[in-house]
Amino acid sequence: MQDAQRRTSIPRRVLSGLHQPLPPGTASVRPTTRATPRATPRAAVVRDRAGRRLYAIDGIRLLAALMVAVHHYAGTNRVDQPGNRVWDRPVSDIMPTVFRFASYGWIGVEIFFVISGFVICMSCWGRSPRQFFVSRVIRLYPAYWFAVAFTTVVLTLLPGVWDRLRTRDVLLNVTMLQSGSGVMNVDGVYWTLWSELRFYLLFLVVVWTGLTYRKVVVFCCVWGAAAMLAPISKLPLLELVANPEGAWYFIAGLALYLMHRFGQDLLLWGILAMAWLMGQRELGIRIDEVEHVSGWRGSVLIFTVFLLAMVAIALGATDRVRGRWLVTAGALTYPLYLMHYAAGTTLINRLRDTMDARLLVVSVIAGFMLLSWLVHRFVERPVAGLLKRGLDTSFARLRNASG
Repeated sequence: MQDAQRRTSIPRRVLSGLHQPLPPGTASVRPTTRATPRATPRAAVVRDRAGRRLYAIDGIRLLAALMVAVHHYAGTNRVDQPGNRVWDRPVSDIMPTVFRFASYGWIGVEIFFVISGFVICMSCWGRSPRQFFVSRVIRLYPAYWFAVAFTTVVLTLLPGVWDRLRTRDVLLNVTMLQSGSGVMNVDGVYWTLWSELRFYLLFLVVVWTGLTYRKVVVFCCVWGAAAMLAPISKLPLLELVANPEGAWYFIAGLALYLMHRFGQDLLLWGILAMAWLMGQRELGIRIDEVEHVSGWRGSVLIFTVFLLAMVAIALGATDRVRGRWLVTAGALTYPLYLMHYAAGTTLINRLRDTMDARLLVVSVIAGFMLLSWLVHRFVERPVAGLLKRGLDTSFARLRNASG
């Protein structure tokens, strides 16, 4: 069985069900106060220009990840169909109140993209392209490799909800570039990684020239113009590069970081307002073409509240927010996002008749949060350290090579 929702041939609109966001942790950040900061394989560290940790962003990451997980388990159009493979009957019949709230959880995707724009700009400031490349590799790949293997094993041992891909397609997934080859994702949530990678490649051009306030503002304006023109240009390459579905969320994050670093001004508020206006349109398109389970007004309200929270963070209103648990929350979000969907819905399929549906959803999420901590502690950190040392050695050799 090949579910239509698992196609990844770079459509104008991604399909719901398997296709949901990045997470959270894809944008881990290092302090920006030194030109050549020492990289570390530790948890994602979100710090401002003075080296202070932005704990509030860690909390929002976890909240967005939980929104996405609950949505996938109890709020998608797919699980609300009669005879669906997860619950076997419409989830709105099983737990109607949970469904009403969970149907809006997909907005966690957009939240992740805005956060990514903010923290990627922060992490790049004062860094070379080589440092940026190494930081992205050691942050993205260790947990991702584990997730690909984990999900493949689960879908092999517990068939019936999702099909396991052919071995050659699973192997291509290891590169994280499968969407560029029109190959399906092992788990459809990986589609956001493709959107993130395109953002990184675009922003790398600015990093290469050296980040300044002016250059980032110009980048936001040029990218925004390209994203507006891409849908009507009928040029597939422009659509691929401009990423009109996600561009304005990333741009919002970039503008928010400039506010945080340099202070607010009318130009930055204008960019943020444009991002909100274009973003609300994208939310409506996604509801009409993909989600079919939530309303435009509620979605825009949630997105607006989130943007206001990010404005508060950017302007320093949350500087007193503290808590070691938020550090842990920031570390869990990326592996949680990568592993929760295909494997989680498969577990629900097997356990749905053993306990109350709401308790089952909570239990599955709790189980994946524990697994995410284990992956962070015993996979991400040690593997990131090995990759960091290996890449540093390789680049040093490349720099010193005479020919």
